[in-house]
This record gives sequence, structure tokens and C-alpha cells, in this order.
Amino acid sequence: MSDNLLLKMEGVSKSFPGVKALSDVNFTLHRGEIHALMGENGAGKSTLIKVLTGVYTMDAGQVWLEGKPVIVRSPQEAQSIGISTVYQEINLCPNLSVAENLFIGRVPRKRGGIDWKRINEQSEIRLQRLNLNIDVRQPLSEYSVAIQQMVAIARAVDMSSGVLILDEPTSSLDNKEVAQLFAVMRKLREDGLGIVFVTHFLDQVYEVTDRITILRNGALVGEYPTKELPKSSLVSKMIGREWKEEERQRKMTPSLSSEAIISTKGLSRVGSIQPVSLSVKKGEVVGLAGLLGSGRTEIAKLIFGIDQADDGVLVIGEETFRSIYPKQAIRQGLGFCPEDRKVAGIVGELTIRENIVLALQAKLGLFRHIPLKKQQELAQHFIDLLRIKTPGMEQRIDNLSGGNQQKVILARWLATQPKLLILDEPTRGIDVGSKGEIRKLILELASGGLSILIISSELQEMIECCDRIVVLRDRVQIGEVAGDAMNESNIMRMIAEGAEPNVAYKTTGA
Repeated sequence: MSDNLLLKMEGVSKSFPGVKALSDVNFTLHRGEIHALMGENGAGKSTLIKVLTGVYTMDAGQVWLEGKPVIVRSPQEAQSIGISTVYQEINLCPNLSVAENLFIGRVPRKRGGIDWKRINEQSEIRLQRLNLNIDVRQPLSEYSVAIQQMVAIARAVDMSSGVLILDEPTSSLDNKEVAQLFAVMRKLREDGLGIVFVTHFLDQVYEVTDRITILRNGALVGEYPTKELPKSSLVSKMIGREWKEEERQRKMTPSLSSEAIISTKGLSRVGSIQPVSLSVKKGEVVGLAGLLGSGRTEIAKLIFGIDQADDGVLVIGEETFRSIYPKQAIRQGLGFCPEDRKVAGIVGELTIRENIVLALQAKLGLFRHIPLKKQQELAQHFIDLLRIKTPGMEQRIDNLSGGNQQKVILARWLATQPKLLILDEPTRGIDVGSKGEIRKLILELASGGLSILIISSELQEMIECCDRIVVLRDRVQIGEVAGDAMNESNIMRMIAEGAEPNVAYKTTGA
């Protein structure tokens, strides 16, 4: 197979201020193979792809394409030497026809004008190679996301001389559409293309790929033939922990209320999450566990109304909702601390005081302004309660450390006196000391009767904090663990195998 070596990246490193994104990473791609690039958030997958396609310039390393050293300075240059990428968000023009999209920037001409007959004929030929028969004269917007994805792939293949990168191409597709895409990928493999397949879906990796490269924390874990790497080993290598029994560190709440603060019944969204049914009781901490892309955040967004469900209902107390919006969710007693606090959490230009009162002001409405004195009292109360380290409440929030920013976001929602607090990766990107403080705070809040739904990639953190853990895989609710069954071994086995926990550990849950 070495004679078929198409692409080789060796010793690739890339740093950003304060972050080593890639450290001495190697990657190879052969002709006629589909190669999965795997890793959790922050593993370095996107950075490696951006180095290869000229979005970023590597600090160290070398790239060879078909045995020749290359330096890729821009995406256009990558395309010119035969490296094409199809991103999760389709990067085409929906208002143009399918044929126009296929030939953007390279339109054939005849007698000084556009040769429309040739464009349409050549477009049909290119799509037929992918077993796609559609009217290429219709606007791209007339077709489904799956068809648009195929058109993007056809364009990329037409401009590629061997390397095709598919970045999360199945994230918005249903099962039938995924099968159609995989048929196209297999055909392209037979034609001799080398395909880099970036995905989070385990079953898809084992269905269509030949080899797997795993990255973790910017470093290469290893490269493996797919058929020789068990799913359990893949999960362990991605997470960086072997399957072993861990002792529960959280003391279970003596007697949880039987009252469900919130429950979902068959809540689902096409291309986002399959039907989910779960409940959270008063004073209970329920976790959502699974790999990146398993549907954890998608559930949180449906519950809080950021995304709208296609089916199922949400029950809050005694009220049933077929759809809900964030403003309603806040008034119903829900709070949501998002995963990316810098983008969707803090308002960097505002002070700590202003950030803390934001959600409460939204709950009260524009015409019930919170007096400045009341704002100051609230801000000082939560600065003291959460031990936020700051010279004063009028300090801009973007001057605080990550851990203290996270505490301010918690304060924002606690100020609304919520019934349920959704925490999406509450300790990501903060120092060890702050992590411990936030975990302790979660337990204190639950002891005080607050219901909490928590998402975390750190399994031990979930085990320490949760009464029950709902396990997800590839957008599907697999089951849940509680009591003695709540250990890393069981959770990782469920994620890897899509199975219920071992009978010896299985419990009925709280």
C-alpha cells in the first residue's frame, strides 16, 4: 500500500497564544482509502485540516503530496494542487442553479458569452458519476440538504486530483441520506481518491472507513486499521482513559422528591436528535453522557427552546409544551449556561454587575427595570456566594479568568431563582482549582433543592456530581445508569457498544 501513498504530513505543530493546538502530529493518506480522523473537542482535528488546506500556516513540519514537498498558503492554493474540502455547512450559493454551483469561478465560454449548453451537459455527467440524476437547471435551494451535499462533493471531486476532505458531512442527514452518501464515498474510493472523513459517529466509522487516526489534546494517539481497532479501544483512546472501575465520590441525596420538575416525552428534531424521554426531579442532578456529536447539547437546546422540536412534548410542572422559546423557558423557571461561554455566554463589554442581571431583566421584561441599588445588591450577593475573584462588580467581565467568568454566568441564572439549571460543559477550559469549586457548588445547589441537568465530557466529573446519567450515542438515547452501575466502565461500554449496562450493575434508576 506504500506505493499508493498520496499524502504525508510529518511533525506538524501549530500554536496560538497560550494554546498548543498541534504537537508533532503525523498523518498519511493513501489512494483508494477512506481514512477517519477522530478525536474529542480540542483534539486538533480542525486545526490539522486547516493547516492542510492553507487556512493556517504550520509552525513546524512538512507536507508531501504525491511524493513532492508542498507548502500550502491558502485554500485556493490547496484547491489548485488537488486538495478539496466539503464542510459541514454547505459552502455553495443556493440562489444559483446546480450547474452554476458546479462551475463557479471556471465557467466555460463560447463566442464571448457563457456556454450554457456545455455547462448543463457537463454538470449532468459529473452528477451521474455519483449516481445522482437531478435537473441541474433548477436552483440549488430546491433540493434537500443531502442533495446539496452531493453537489458540493461533485464540485470538490471535479477540482481534486486525489485528496477529498469531508468535514462532518453526515451531521444533518437522515439514515437514508447517509447510506446514499456512503455509496458515493465507496465509488470515489474505487476510483482511486483518498478521502479524509472527519466525524463523531462511531457506527459510521466502522461502516465505511479503512483506517483511523486518533488525536487527543493536539497530539497523535495513533493510526489503526479500522477492522483491527475494537470500538471499546477507540473510545478509550479518544477520551484518554482505560476502562476501569471508579468509586463513586458523591453521597447520594437521602430522599429525592418524586416530583418531576421537567420531563421530555419523545422530544426529537430531524437531523439533530432522535426521540428522547427523560425527567429531572426536584433537587436531582441528571447527567447527559456521550461523545461529541452524540446529541447532548441538542437535547439542552430543545429543552430551553433555542431549537424547535419536530415531535414530542416538554412537560414543565403541570404544563405541557409542544414548542417553547427561550423567553418562555426563562419565565417557566429554566436557566441555561451554554458550552461556549465566550460566544454564547458572557457579554465582554459589560460589567460583572450588568452580566449578572441580564437574565433576570429578560424575565421581568423591558418595562420593569431593576433599580441600580437592587442590581448592586444582587451582584454583591452572588460575588460573595460564589466567591468570584474581582476587584469590584464594575469590572468588565472579559478581564476575569475563565473560572470566574463561568461563576458570573452561574450567578446570572441563579438570580432568576430557576427550578432547573442546564449546565453545558460548566468546567471546560478552566483551571483545576476552579473546576473543584464549581463541582462543589453544583452539589450545594442540588442539596438546596435546585434541579440540575449537566453535560460534561469528563466522565469522572459526571459520576461525582450526578444522581443518574442518561447515555447517548449517535443522537440516540441508549439508556441510563444510577447507583452502583454509575461507573466509567459501564458508561464507556454503553457508548462504545450501544448497549445497556452489565446486568450485574444495572439499576432501575432514581
